[in-house]
Amino acid sequence: MDKIKVMIVDDHDMVRKGLKAYLASEQTIEVVGEAKSGHQALAIYKDLNPEVILMDLIMDDGNGIEATKGILDESPQSKIIILTSYYDDRQVFPAIEAGAMSYLLKTASGDEIIEAIYKAHRGKNVIDGKVAQKLVAGVRHTLHDQLTSREREVLQLIAEGKNNAQIAETLFIGIKTVKTHVSSIFSKLEVTDRTQAAVYAFQHHLFD
Repeated sequence: MDKIKVMIVDDHDMVRKGLKAYLASEQTIEVVGEAKSGHQALAIYKDLNPEVILMDLIMDDGNGIEATKGILDESPQSKIIILTSYYDDRQVFPAIEAGAMSYLLKTASGDEIIEAIYKAHRGKNVIDGKVAQKLVAGVRHTLHDQLTSREREVLQLIAEGKNNAQIAETLFIGIKTVKTHVSSIFSKLEVTDRTQAAVYAFQHHLFD
């Protein structure tokens, strides 16, 4: 069975050595190289031809997000696993948007990292639980961020239980206009009826 070629990118020597030593116990994984910065990773990955890359995010010389983008631009088939201590919005969303296959925290066990490598090689994602919560919260936040000020007014009245005629009367607009706003609200919030829209509004504390 062919070994999975792995490259480790991290600016801490002990982290690289520790990962390399642990991965050496797996007969089907081969660490083909290391890089201590994003810039170095970009310079050597083609020669190493790794299938899976363990990528740190915050490094002294070039960050992991830039390296992830650069590698995937030139080698879209590469599978990149973010392995970092950071899981705030400033790191999570750009890393996922850059094309990272998986996102793990350095608190992950060795077995979890090995499992992530196997899954990445098969094209499957692994996302740390805390990071997944960030992603879900971000998606939900983005949904209602799309609403216009008028649509928010309509949504508030929907949440108060008003029908289209009552909304039209309250906002001094035509019923046809109300229907257009309601349809747009459903689409943006990814709901199918007024009840779901009202529940969304209450769950996200959009109104007092």
